[in-house]
Amino acid sequence: MPDKFKSFNPVEKTLMGPGPSDVSPRVLAAQGQATIGHLDPQFVSLMDEIKDLLRYAFRTKNDVTFPVSAPGSAGMETCIVNLVEPGDKVIVCINGVFGGRMKENVERAGGIAVVVEDEWGEPVSVDKVEAALKANPDAVALGFVHSETSTGVRSDAEALCALAREHGCLTIVDAVTTLGGIPLEVDGWGIDAIYSGSQKCLSAPPGLSPVSFSAKALEKVRNRKAKVQSWFLDLNLVLGYWDGDGGRAYHHTAPVNAMYGLHESLVILHEEGIEKSWERHQRVHQQLHQGLGELGIEYLVDTPYRLPQLNSVLIPDHLQSGEADIRKELLTEHRLEIGAGLGALAGKVWRIGLMGHSAREENVTKCLEAMKVAMR
Repeated sequence: MPDKFKSFNPVEKTLMGPGPSDVSPRVLAAQGQATIGHLDPQFVSLMDEIKDLLRYAFRTKNDVTFPVSAPGSAGMETCIVNLVEPGDKVIVCINGVFGGRMKENVERAGGIAVVVEDEWGEPVSVDKVEAALKANPDAVALGFVHSETSTGVRSDAEALCALAREHGCLTIVDAVTTLGGIPLEVDGWGIDAIYSGSQKCLSAPPGLSPVSFSAKALEKVRNRKAKVQSWFLDLNLVLGYWDGDGGRAYHHTAPVNAMYGLHESLVILHEEGIEKSWERHQRVHQQLHQGLGELGIEYLVDTPYRLPQLNSVLIPDHLQSGEADIRKELLTEHRLEIGAGLGALAGKVWRIGLMGHSAREENVTKCLEAMKVAMR
């Protein structure tokens, strides 16, 4: 009787949704190299290089800068469970799906979330945050999403971090869709804890979450009264593996081949230059913006706050009832993936990603031609 199970060979597609993004052949080849032990001296050297390359990408000198061995949601949880103790008050900004997830994490860590809410598609209001900080002088942290993946809006991280410092608060920043795509200055803006993901503008496969912590944030971690609720994400334990001087303490078995891929993606970013990467994302976004305008498609987000790497566009009224069919046709007939709207924007917007290796002129041309056909 023939075996019904066969090797999996997916059809290659152009990924222009909210993530994952297209992965460079160089990264895929790197991941296919021989697996070595997670405490092998060669792998320890690779870990050190990854930390240096992440410091370059985050624009920081923070000692504690490394990838969590899990996707971006675990990066969020790493920041929050280490910095928030039971009873701590945290100002949480919600202007989309992922601000809501920050609130959920704060509450699960035993913290008290004070919510600052803005309309989906609008940036976090600096004035509302300032009012919340004044009304809650006992708040220990301010959490917000820099690039909200559900809406394609950018908030003013520099201004929000300045406010937090003025009021003696730590900052926890979601940069999952930011890192490598638009300007981000961890040290220049005074960010205390930040997390990202490997699968967006870094264009590595999903599964790793780069994080970085300031000295001030680490002081809070080391002076906690309560144990961190997660053993796996407890920085006091994890850093024995990532920051051990000489020998590394065993904490968990790192995803070795995934680390190869992240390393190669960061080498590619370094070769291009971080500023050049920001410029490329903006240039290709302008190409997409012009082409969508010719198709009569408008953007959800106003120009000053619009993300070049995540384009939320309004589905024309006459196409909303069949928008899922259009996305299905793009995927099956054109091998092109774009994203649907989430939450309150479901059925109202498409999310078109131009992230990392996906942010190429030929991808924009393919997307526009395919959409023109599918929208007929």
